[in-house]
Amino acid sequence: MTENPGVSYVMPVLNEAGYLEDAVTSILAQEYQGDKELVLALGPSTDDTNRVAERLAKSDSRIKIVENPLGRTPIALNLAIRASSHPIIIRVDAHSEIPSRYTQRGIETLLRVGAHDVGGLMDAKGRTPIQRGIAAAYHSKFGFGGPAYHSGAPEGPAESAYLGIFRREVFDEVGYFNEEMWRAQDWELCMRIRQAGHKVWFDPELKVGYYPRDNFRSLVSQSFASGTWRGEIARRFPEGKSLRHDLPPLLLVSVTMGVACTAAKPFMKKSHFKWTMIAMSLCQAAPVVYSGVCLAAGLTSKASSFKEKLLTTLAFPMIHLPWAAGYIKGRVVGASGTLDKGRVK
Repeated sequence: MTENPGVSYVMPVLNEAGYLEDAVTSILAQEYQGDKELVLALGPSTDDTNRVAERLAKSDSRIKIVENPLGRTPIALNLAIRASSHPIIIRVDAHSEIPSRYTQRGIETLLRVGAHDVGGLMDAKGRTPIQRGIAAAYHSKFGFGGPAYHSGAPEGPAESAYLGIFRREVFDEVGYFNEEMWRAQDWELCMRIRQAGHKVWFDPELKVGYYPRDNFRSLVSQSFASGTWRGEIARRFPEGKSLRHDLPPLLLVSVTMGVACTAAKPFMKKSHFKWTMIAMSLCQAAPVVYSGVCLAAGLTSKASSFKEKLLTTLAFPMIHLPWAAGYIKGRVVGASGTLDKGRVK
C-alpha cells in the first residue's frame, strides 16, 4: 500500500439538517495528501437534510450521493462502500466532526500496527445546556462503563472500534455490514474481523467530536434501542455476553422493586408482616442509593456549570434504565424491528 493511499469516507445520513454541513466541512478540510471522496447515503429524511446534501454535492465534485430508501444504517454503509473507489474506507457520522489530522493519524496507525480496523475516542460535546449535560454523562465511566471509546484506555487491541478506519480488502474477505443488525452492526463486523485473525485497534489519539441527543426524550429512545440490540448480540453470540451488561438489568429490577415497595408499604399491616416489612425497607433503599450515586457522579462530572451538572445527573437514569429494559427485551425475544424512534420519524 502506498504512503498516502486514497480514502473513501462513507456516511449514513438521516434527519441531520442541523449538523450535516459542519460534518462534511470537517471531512473535506482533512490535512491529508492522498485522494479523497465522500459518499453520502441519504435516507428518507423528514427535514431539509437531502436539500443540504444536494447543495454540498453540487459545490464539490468529491462528494457523491447514493439513495438509501429504507434508511437503515447498515444498508447505508454497504451502499456507500460499494459506490466508493479508494483502498481505505473511513466511516464517518453526520453527527460528528473529525479533527484535521484524523485521517493522517488513523492511516499511520493502521499501517504501523498491521490492523484492519482502527477506531478512537468519541469526544462528546454540546451546543445547548441539555446537550452538554448529556455529553458529560457520555464522558463519565458511570454513564457508559467499559467501552474504551467513551472514557479512554491505552492504545491496543480492541473488541470493537468507534466509526472505523478500514482496509478495503477486509470487506471482500469477511463480508460487509450485516443488514439485519439495525444497530450494533459495527460490533458484529469487528467480531468477524477478529475471527478472521485480523486486528481491531484502539488509538486514543483519534478523537472524534460527537454531538449526542439534545433532549431527554430522544436520549431515552436511543438508549432503549441500543440496549435492545446489545441484548440481541448477547443472544446470538457467546462472546457478546459480559457481566457488565448484566448489571443495568439488575439495577432496573432493584429500582423498580424499591419504587413498588414504597407505593405498597402504607397498605401493609406492620404487625402481621414483620420480615416482609424489613425486606421492603431494604428494597426501598435501592432507588435512594441509586439517586444519590447519580447526583454524586453528576456533580463531579466534566460539565462546566452547576446547571449542566444537574442535567448530567438527570441524564444517567435516562441512559441506564431504558438501556436495561431494552437489553432484557433483546435477550428474551430479540431486537427484530426495534428502531431508535428519537431519530427515525
